[in-house]
Amino acid sequence: MSSFDEKTVQLLADVAHRIRIHSIEATSARNEKPSSCSTIAEIISVLFFHEMKYTVTEPRNPAADRFVLSKGHAAPALYAAWAEAGHIPVSELIKLRHLDNLLEGFSTPRLDFIDVATGSLGQGLSVAAGMAYTGKYLEKSDYRVFCLCGDGECAEGSIWEAMAFASFYKLDNLVNIIDVNGLGQSGPTMYQHNIDLYKRRTEAFGFHTQVIDGHNVAELMTALDIVSKVKDQPCCILAKTHKGKYFPDGIDITDSPSWQGKGDKTKTIIESIQARIVTKSDRLAYELLPIKAPSSTLPAADIKDIKLSKPPSYKLGEQVATRLAYGTGLVKLGEANQHIIALDGDVKNSTYSLKFQEAFPDRFIECYIAEQNLAGVAIGCATRDRTVAFASTFGAFWSRAFDQIRMGAISQTNVNFMGSHVGCSIGEDGPSQMALEDLSMFRAIHGSTIFYPSDAVSTERALELAANTKGVCYIRTSRPTTAVIYSNEEEFKVGQAKIVRKSDNDFATIVAAGITLQNAMQAATKLEVLGKNVLIIDVFTVKPLDWQTILANVRKTGNRVLVVEDHYREGGICDAVANALLTQAPGEKFHFLQLNVKSLPMSGKPEELMECFEIDAKAIHKAVLSF
Repeated sequence: MSSFDEKTVQLLADVAHRIRIHSIEATSARNEKPSSCSTIAEIISVLFFHEMKYTVTEPRNPAADRFVLSKGHAAPALYAAWAEAGHIPVSELIKLRHLDNLLEGFSTPRLDFIDVATGSLGQGLSVAAGMAYTGKYLEKSDYRVFCLCGDGECAEGSIWEAMAFASFYKLDNLVNIIDVNGLGQSGPTMYQHNIDLYKRRTEAFGFHTQVIDGHNVAELMTALDIVSKVKDQPCCILAKTHKGKYFPDGIDITDSPSWQGKGDKTKTIIESIQARIVTKSDRLAYELLPIKAPSSTLPAADIKDIKLSKPPSYKLGEQVATRLAYGTGLVKLGEANQHIIALDGDVKNSTYSLKFQEAFPDRFIECYIAEQNLAGVAIGCATRDRTVAFASTFGAFWSRAFDQIRMGAISQTNVNFMGSHVGCSIGEDGPSQMALEDLSMFRAIHGSTIFYPSDAVSTERALELAANTKGVCYIRTSRPTTAVIYSNEEEFKVGQAKIVRKSDNDFATIVAAGITLQNAMQAATKLEVLGKNVLIIDVFTVKPLDWQTILANVRKTGNRVLVVEDHYREGGICDAVANALLTQAPGEKFHFLQLNVKSLPMSGKPEELMECFEIDAKAIHKAVLSF
């Protein structure tokens, strides 16, 4: 057992009480529950004013330790810590959840001391694991990552995906602290205070585990001292705590899942806790307990204006799958910039991220079949602009990580997600492998950019653009080969569609992307024989959609427009185009037809399935003639 200066132990205990009081005052002012903040007061105090190395004036210093509050509902305690550190005025704490204040109910990176948004439980540990992996393997730095989880969120499978990942990669710079207070939102947690069960589980997942009294400052300090010396193994501290600890008799909420602080009750609680503070001082915690500075430095990562190391090199008409071109383009980006990294979910031989692994094994992260963790780790790797992350799997499998991606957008992440094997055109594997909802999903993500390249050249350029585009990016690639239609010198821009076929007397406009663009071009050749020339638009980016180009050319073809896509009707390109025409040309009449996958697919050859669901060249030919 380590010994610590009694004065330091007492100061940390007093700071914990001050954090507890700040949290109660802030939450009570908004008629909120302060109890969850109260359970972690000692943990926060010891971490921020004894253990962690960081810079108050530069919270996102690349060499500083990281802290992730996975149990996001305890955000007021985190705000209180930064107030005691002198970074934000204590007077701001009382404005919690006010519209004109950045101290939101759940913290977001609108605050410069927050790396990722939390609040949707079970995600923080994956993000922390991504940070820790980046520190240990990519940056080879000595910064550490501390994640504070609640026991309630340990019912989430993503927690255990993250623990398996952290153990497999021996992330000894990661410390997971679980606040085991036994109570959840609406009642007791699954295992309440069965701390031995938690210990057996975390140890089974490969974590060096300690059990402590989460309200005992000396035990916390000792546990953190021990984990700092553990090598080749992530660590877990199980902190047994009680809601309502140190609240006066008669206002005990230790065994109550819900409590609202009001009026005299709040005053009584605060007075009782204040009476426990030994060090009476008006000075903030950082003036009483000096904050440790980072022990090393890291330069800023140069991730601006990233270009392919060499341009595409394909022949017109050459048959190349866009998923294969994804792997080729990814390697070129990796050659051009050392901060490009790739992650995959055990389908690297199908997404062709394998090409990147072969070229840069030290910058490739295999996350195995755990897509929620895959997304979370990628988000963690990209924090503080330390990497440009490309994460790939089958497009259909991103649906199980939708919440992680949604929270990534709230976290202002710049992760690039690639989804391969999209639509019914993948063929014999059947509907479980077909991404038919992915466009709808990623279109709904705030600030997202969606690339849907139609050939190898546009795929490589989509990667280049994504590497330089802020926010969540999604690159949709196909399984079948498609003909190269663009020259290697073709320029592409985000939000700019391409007119790939036109004449002086076009009868209708066809809007498509990917495999259906190729089908449209085949149909156009046959239609030309009948004297029905068509103008064809490759959308390239589904979001933002180049509605100006679409509308201008639809008007040139008598307002006749056909949209065809390998996606369900809801939320795809058809919806995007229809919405653009409706909102940008209100009152104008259009002859609008749409071809998409209208029912549940089954196994079959790609050409059979596209014919069955009427998105092939034959169906396009028929639809144009029906105008």
